[in-house]
Amino acid sequence: MNIIIIEDEKPAARLLQRKVEKLGLQVNTMLHSVEEAISWFQNNPHPDLIFLDIQLSDGLSFEIFEQIDIKSAVIFTTAYDEYALRAFKLNSIDYLLKPIDEEELSIAISKFKNQFQKNTISSLDFEAIKRMLVNPVEKEYKKRFSVKIGQQLKVISIDEVECFYSENKGTYIHTLDNRDYLIDSTLEVIETEINPKDFYRVSRKFIVPLKAVKEIQVYSNSRLKIILPTYKDDEVIVARERVGDFKEWIG
Repeated sequence: MNIIIIEDEKPAARLLQRKVEKLGLQVNTMLHSVEEAISWFQNNPHPDLIFLDIQLSDGLSFEIFEQIDIKSAVIFTTAYDEYALRAFKLNSIDYLLKPIDEEELSIAISKFKNQFQKNTISSLDFEAIKRMLVNPVEKEYKKRFSVKIGQQLKVISIDEVECFYSENKGTYIHTLDNRDYLIDSTLEVIETEINPKDFYRVSRKFIVPLKAVKEIQVYSNSRLKIILPTYKDDEVIVARERVGDFKEWIG
């Protein structure tokens, strides 16, 4: 399998390379700019899979596809938390938000191996993605969730949420009045439905709203521990690879 990484930050490229190779794959080439990538594609066989950073030092990486008809699968790597990319998730392989989580990387690669190894990216509309990045449409985020309690439905306002969490293959809403409700969704789906300015996924298990963060404590292995008003069933820990991004989120 031929894999390349297109990433302008060389330390980030090397880190991604190590993570990919830890999963048993070999990265054959690393490119660091639009110009370098165009030249490389003009003179080399196209790879099976591209890890593609959107913002490169000399422009958006989509400019590569304006000049080269690339027949490769793509996994986007990006610091943009742009919901617009999700609309193209079925057309490409996947996208990974920086800092890249190893489990999410593994899932993306498994998806590539199992379903898309022989596909091309010719149907992916890069111009549409560019337009949405430059002029994103204002998204309507969820303001309430409905949960089933026996034979009844209860509506929970987004303002009542203290955290979302997963446990034993179920997803729950924990509310500020110290109640838990099983919800028919996943954290991955919920993450796309709520405002990223107000909510942050601190780990694979928890999504927390900024307004519910009562206290932040330094924790072991360069992690952070979040204290919430009423949730006490488990420690809410900010994963080490997300600490920097979390600090930026809280301002």
